[in-house]
Amino acid sequence: MNTENFPETLQEAMTFFSNEDNAFNFLVSYRWPKGVSCPRCGSDKVGFIATRKTWECKNCATKKQFSAKVGTIFEDSPIKLSKWFSAIWLVTNAKNGISSCEVARALGVTQKSAWFMLQRIRLALQNGTIVKVGGEVEVDETYIGGKARNMHKSRRNSLIKKRTGGYHMTPVQGLLQRPAKGHSKIMLKVPKTRLQSELLGNVKEYVLKNSTVYTDATTSYRSLGKDGDFAHEVIDHATTYVNGKIHTNGIENFWSLLKRGIRGTYVSVEPFHLFRYLDEQAFRFNERKDTDSGRFMKAVAGIFGKGLKYVDLIGKGGDDLQQEMA
Repeated sequence: MNTENFPETLQEAMTFFSNEDNAFNFLVSYRWPKGVSCPRCGSDKVGFIATRKTWECKNCATKKQFSAKVGTIFEDSPIKLSKWFSAIWLVTNAKNGISSCEVARALGVTQKSAWFMLQRIRLALQNGTIVKVGGEVEVDETYIGGKARNMHKSRRNSLIKKRTGGYHMTPVQGLLQRPAKGHSKIMLKVPKTRLQSELLGNVKEYVLKNSTVYTDATTSYRSLGKDGDFAHEVIDHATTYVNGKIHTNGIENFWSLLKRGIRGTYVSVEPFHLFRYLDEQAFRFNERKDTDSGRFMKAVAGIFGKGLKYVDLIGKGGDDLQQEMA
């Protein structure tokens, strides 16, 4: 794909992708740099139908025709590619995120459509990698949800009767790899429980052995390092926040960035959708040293082989949604 005149700024991107032919040609050249092939059977014996901007496979017995959207997050969407690519540019380069209402106003779609678009884009931003973090790793948790003091009295009293503290909030566990060179990287998990076994299990699963793990004085990680797999350093926030290299300031800074986006931009996030917003924020954080166009291209690389139906997104897909969240 020729990137010589590819946009570098928001203004250039909006001008470039406002032309539907540019958006279509960009997707085709990015997806099939060596020539169009059928996404179902892989055959290159295809004929282009210019009036519909689709192809017909000469090899498939059924479902012969396909478009460039098939097999991407755009599949079955009537929204033009020009608006899709503009939305991806906005999401990947908005430091504190962008709301569905703002996307709807900017692109001229309904708020419902904009919300669905954003959730599909967040799916494309999912890392999906099995690469572990290592070296020096900060591990910490935070809690996302409404504060009890901001709730209606009846709701607050109901929660107090059930549990104390932030039990009504959703826990998020973060593992931040300090930079040996370059910049730090974050990995986020939404634990199913708050049990020590699960929090420790995530550390053992996603942190390379012989790494140095920094945590606060929470009891959940007290046994970490006793088996010799990790060096465990603890900072007690009751006495100090920094002791040389022993601190969790890096991941604490990320929590402030995450909560600023959720509270300031999205205001409220349902617990069963939280992992999508974490994927979005982690992507921008991990790619923060790249250019706007660089982040956009990395996001586009994730649109293939993924799909999300609206019925699954709103919880009416049953098992499909539960499997996706697992």
